[in-house]
Amino acid sequence: MDLLEGLKLKYQSVLNVVKSKGVVLSNLHVEGDKLFIKGAAPSEDIKNDVWNAIKAVNSDWSNEVMCDISVDTSLPQPTRTYTVVAGDSLWKIANQFYGNGAQYPKIIQGNPSSLKDEKSVIHPGDVLVIPD
Repeated sequence: MDLLEGLKLKYQSVLNVVKSKGVVLSNLHVEGDKLFIKGAAPSEDIKNDVWNAIKAVNSDWSNEVMCDISVDTSLPQPTRTYTVVAGDSLWKIANQFYGNGAQYPKIIQGNPSSLKDEKSVIHPGDVLVIPD
């Protein structure tokens, strides 16, 4: 395994954050003996999520990674979704994502075309947007 593949494997959790949060990479290569990551994030919070993921892999990350992430607010914000399974309720889904089932109105607000109010019925296979 070459150095690039080894570093990509080690920092796979960072690359997963990059992908799931809508960060657009312009460079991902080895420079010297470090993984060089360059790109743009849709927000400062997402940029910080990338940095936190790097630090979670290795507290001494500066020996292995160079990261240059800018913020480009014109990039689309990532959309988190959830596919309903048997036994789900809006309360249960809100509890899973927000730690408080009483936050289910957020899910209703994030899905105006399919959920009208707390009496809306969800079915297995429905895909719901889960707002932050």
